[in-house]
Amino acid sequence: MSGKRFNVGKAVNTHEIRGELKIVAQTDFPEERFAKGSKLLLVDPNEETNVLPVTVQTARTHKNVYIVKFQGHDNINDVLPYKGWLLQVADEERKPLEEGEYYYHEIIGCSVVTDEGVELGTVTDILAPGANHVWVVDRPKGKQVLLPVIDDCILDVNVEEKRIRVHVLEGLID
Repeated sequence: MSGKRFNVGKAVNTHEIRGELKIVAQTDFPEERFAKGSKLLLVDPNEETNVLPVTVQTARTHKNVYIVKFQGHDNINDVLPYKGWLLQVADEERKPLEEGEYYYHEIIGCSVVTDEGVELGTVTDILAPGANHVWVVDRPKGKQVLLPVIDDCILDVNVEEKRIRVHVLEGLID
């Protein structure tokens, strides 16, 4: 085990009395992460060495959260202590992505440069408001830039060099 772990959700509350947790997903792949048999880690946010390996028994969506039941946790008392804990996936449990797909942690922290060579700033967040993702770029001076993740705007992503080349569409920068 490499030791690298990545957040995929947060347990925000219990659900009913059968040992289910309400999970706010923090992943682009919730169907994969919360599929039956998926191996995840419950991690205490106050003491990250306090880790409990779990396996998904069932999962379903309900009002913008996932209701997840883990094997061996059959009543509310089994899961109550994990309210507020993070759900993480170990690096070796992640599947390789296809060409042109990236994990959040690979994009956040990348420097953004326009096709004209102007340094825009650094990606600090990723939003998923609808049809496409939006990368939030903090600029050294000026307002944040919200870059739509579409082919017309994102020209090249180099995660090894932590560099993204973009074409700034009209109206994106005031």
